[in-house]
Amino acid sequence: MRASKKTVRIFKIKNRRGYAAVCCSHLTEGKTPRQAAERMDKALKRKKKRS
Repeated sequence: MRASKKTVRIFKIKNRRGYAAVCCSHLTEGKTPRQAAERMDKALKRKKKRS
């Protein structure tokens, strides 16, 4: 996982299939813990939008 310096928490979603990953105000979901972590890497790469 590329987000090594940041704390990524992966857990099983209750009453649903799959897993979720939470880190730095980002939430991602995947069928497996690995897929959720990979999607988190992609989410952390995105730049914040200016508002």
